[in-house]
Amino acid sequence: MPNIAIIGSQWGDEGKAKIIDYLSEKSDVIIRFQGGANAGHTVIVEGDQFIFHMVPSGIMYPDKVCIIGNGVVFDAEQFIAEVNALREKGISLEDRLFISDLAHLVLPYHKVLDQASESNMKDAKIGTTGRGIGPAYADKVNRIGIRTGDLLDWHNFVSKLSTAFEQKRFLIENVYNSSFDFSLNDLIDKYKNLREVITPKICDTGSYIFNCLQQKKNLLFEGAQGTFLDIDHGTYPFVTSSNTVSGCICSGAGVGPSAIHEVVGIVKAYTTRVGNGPFPTELANETGDKLRSEGGEFGATTGRPRRCGWFDSVQVRKAIQLNGFTRIALTKLDVLNSFDEIKICTHYTMNGKNIEQFPSSPTGLEKIEPGFETHPGWKSGISQCKKISELPENAINYVRRIQELCYNIPILIISVGPDRSQTIEVEPL
Repeated sequence: MPNIAIIGSQWGDEGKAKIIDYLSEKSDVIIRFQGGANAGHTVIVEGDQFIFHMVPSGIMYPDKVCIIGNGVVFDAEQFIAEVNALREKGISLEDRLFISDLAHLVLPYHKVLDQASESNMKDAKIGTTGRGIGPAYADKVNRIGIRTGDLLDWHNFVSKLSTAFEQKRFLIENVYNSSFDFSLNDLIDKYKNLREVITPKICDTGSYIFNCLQQKKNLLFEGAQGTFLDIDHGTYPFVTSSNTVSGCICSGAGVGPSAIHEVVGIVKAYTTRVGNGPFPTELANETGDKLRSEGGEFGATTGRPRRCGWFDSVQVRKAIQLNGFTRIALTKLDVLNSFDEIKICTHYTMNGKNIEQFPSSPTGLEKIEPGFETHPGWKSGISQCKKISELPENAINYVRRIQELCYNIPILIISVGPDRSQTIEVEPL
């Protein structure tokens, strides 16, 4: 199988984890390359649900290697919680879960700073998860971050932590007027214990991946969040703090572009987003409430209800342009089973003119009106379907129309339910 990248095409929550889990069966190494514990990936295997924020979703297969790349901001406490939960389920992680020595740490003061900053923004709040992601990336860019590799030299780590601790304490107390209820000694003790679990898994993952390429192993690159949360190309400022598009894989995993053979865009059969920001097809009505209820649209990280709306082909076409998708995986089609009518946004209108391009600024998005076409629903269950030909005619027509509006990119997979087995493989790689 070729080396594959998995990228969310909307605002995240497209169902990437299920597709990653499904494709992991044919892969050897699964690599997470950006984001942090603000990403929540849910995998359901034979009725058991697992939610990952740090550990790559491919970990459910016992013979797969999983890597947390250098582009990830690493939350040690969250990581250990997930490792312990997996071990309680009898899942062995020995010699198959590695952390880049170049990944920056998310420390407790980053979370306090994140929450204090958000609180001070009042009406301009972004809707951050409060997991410390932005402040950790800010320290990285400011060249004052602490990396996982620093844990290998304990005295160096303590020295860096002590300096950063005092800086953050002053900032939180004097700029944001927030409480800073931390003891440096307690923090040092905590990470002294954490490092016992973490340091055996820290290595030069770039070299490890290169050796895997030399051995012709199959790689799967796991993206987090979605295209329109990208710090450059998303609906700024209502975005995450990392680059989420496919071009970020090279820097976030430490590979060259020739290592990536296929880019699979994960496309939800409707649209959702968490937090604030523009959302052209949002349904702030009973239909949106029904989509949320039928789809279980509540954040895996925060539990917040997701905003819901119809499928937006203008948005997904822009994602195709940005990521170079070679295949599409259409997810959560079964959520639409009970709808009498289903709408697709085919274009935008601004000042009486049709707009085919997704605006690059929030102010541009505020001025547009989505243009819809209406399709009849299929009003039947589809979760037992194993072939596209087994889907109701109206469901097939809906899928084909989405494909047509998305430059006729081949559909790799259609997900018709949350479980690994509820998957239709349309055009295998």
